[in-house]
Amino acid sequence: MGRRYGEDVLAGDWRRRRVIPEVDAEPELVVEDADSGFCGAVVGFEAGAVVLEDRHGRRRNFPLLPAAFLLDGEPVTLRRPTRAPVPSARRRTASGSIAVEGVRAQVAKASRIWVEGVHDAALVERIWGDDLRIEGVVVEPLDGIDALAEEVRAFAPGPGRRLGVLVDHLVPGSKESRIVARVDSPHVLVTGHPYVDVWQAVKPAALGIAAWPVVPPGRPWKEGVCAALGVADPADMWRHILSRVDSFADVETPLINAMERLIDFVTDPA
Repeated sequence: MGRRYGEDVLAGDWRRRRVIPEVDAEPELVVEDADSGFCGAVVGFEAGAVVLEDRHGRRRNFPLLPAAFLLDGEPVTLRRPTRAPVPSARRRTASGSIAVEGVRAQVAKASRIWVEGVHDAALVERIWGDDLRIEGVVVEPLDGIDALAEEVRAFAPGPGRRLGVLVDHLVPGSKESRIVARVDSPHVLVTGHPYVDVWQAVKPAALGIAAWPVVPPGRPWKEGVCAALGVADPADMWRHILSRVDSFADVETPLINAMERLIDFVTDPA
């Protein structure tokens, strides 16, 4: 009766079990399927199984079961290699600058950028807002530039208090160019774009139109644009325009160049 059931199953150190090593199933690793004896190199994976190819070019799929393969005659558990995480592309702001992660906006500097109105300010915020917050530069809308020279004097620009001004329709011979000519402080940079209104600095393609409508002389430009495009309220038109601007790619180059110059000017420590 003592040997009826064979050896005592509790005899010896029953707690010690053989540990089967895990091996990454890298391409070209040669292993043998322990059950079938099929031997081949790892060539890929399909539906959770490893694909082995033997020396005759025959391929078979085998599930990745524990201790299911032999490597140099020893049992192993194959596992699918874990690929190193692919670094994410560096995030860019709407202006195209590389985003600075984990940095809070600076306290506002004394220097400022002025724009002609609330629409200009909203468009600048949409594209350059992230950059300006990092630099601590505030953009302030004016109610037109007719009194620009007086407002500049009241601002009292200086070496640590620079002023940049973005002007619409800044072309030779225009009313705007004559107003700008009266500002001569070395601590002020006035630049702009050639478009009648900042609306026109948005590319027509961004709005799904071939070109901005031509408005006859003597008619308010925004009113003429809305009439041509069948929009009753200019406020609705502006909301539509702004909603179609996602980045600098949606606006014309002269506006981009003007804003980049102003940002460089007011953030220059010199």
